Amino acid sequence: MKRVMKELTGGNAILSVLAVVASFIVGGILIAVSSESVQTTIGYVTARPSDFFTALWNSVFGAYDAMFRGAIFNYKATSFVQMIKPITETLAYATPITMAGLGLAVAFRSGLFNIGATGQIIFGAMFAGWVGIFVDLPFYLHFPLAVLAGIIGGGLFGALVGLLKATTGANEVIVTIMLNYIAGMLLSFLLKTPILQAPGSINPVSPPVRDTSKYWFFLGDQFRVHGGLIAMLLAVVFTWWLLNRSTLGFRFRALGHNPSAAKVAGINIGLTYVLVMGISGALSGLAGTSQVLGSEKFLTLGVAASFGFDAITVALLGRSNPWGVLVAGLLFGGLRAGAVTMQANQGVPIDIVLVVQSLIVLFIAAPPLVRAMFRIKESKKEVAK
Repeated sequence: MKRVMKELTGGNAILSVLAVVASFIVGGILIAVSSESVQTTIGYVTARPSDFFTALWNSVFGAYDAMFRGAIFNYKATSFVQMIKPITETLAYATPITMAGLGLAVAFRSGLFNIGATGQIIFGAMFAGWVGIFVDLPFYLHFPLAVLAGIIGGGLFGALVGLLKATTGANEVIVTIMLNYIAGMLLSFLLKTPILQAPGSINPVSPPVRDTSKYWFFLGDQFRVHGGLIAMLLAVVFTWWLLNRSTLGFRFRALGHNPSAAKVAGINIGLTYVLVMGISGALSGLAGTSQVLGSEKFLTLGVAASFGFDAITVALLGRSNPWGVLVAGLLFGGLRAGAVTMQANQGVPIDIVLVVQSLIVLFIAAPPLVRAMFRIKESKKEVAK
């Protein structure tokens, strides 16, 4: 497991970029293959090759153009608001993905394979949601208290994994998988009881959080981007400082490089496990607050969506570097925002985007494959390793 982690989180940044490029290339091939016009024109390609190549161009370029208009800038819109709305949707999606990705990056850099971001997001959302719904305070107290509750909720749920590993030697991969299910089932139960369920509702949904606990929508109600974006950027800076400038971060990195050497150096391995997973969970819990106090405004069964699993790819694509995670989070936010427009305008199945995301993971996990595709030789430093 340690060796796999080093392979996934090491390497050059260029390989991450090329992994994305390769994924889009393969995605374009799949788009072309699934296009009815391409399938039709290939039947008489020798007679009229121009029809085939036109259909091929229109299917692939049209799909990625629609994705661009849904994720970055809609140059075909008739109003300025509609033109810039795509980039705000990208930022809205990227906010929780990046926060959770930062949490996983902390764990990965410390040699722990945390795949429990989904459960930690849920716990953060439940803690923040309960405070946001049932506590009555002025904004300057209510909002920070709700956010802090979410951070604590995710942190405690993550620290539990570290505690189990430190005291029993439990494998964090198995534990976090099981805790994801536990968190989801617990949320489902609570949303069907008076503890969290909206009064008079038969659906598993909570009452809306109070206005005094919400992130502010600084661009207006017509956009989904909110103050969680600023919290996300602050989290990037904090994570960079923690991992690269703090004494605690040095201990985390030492644990990730060689636990035995870290123990000999006087680092308390058990306590460090708990701290790593606690901070990792806290960042995912912060992602939960951006959902329940921002985008969603109430608790539902889908509050974590697929952000927890997207965060794994984001952390790997960003090479567990906070700034790389930020870029990867924006990319995945754009993929999610653009997929809807691509499907609506071009009829391209939204599953294509999921295939592209999966291919990114595949190419990141197989650097020799990327080098072979783009004819890149290993550097002397990499060969020495």
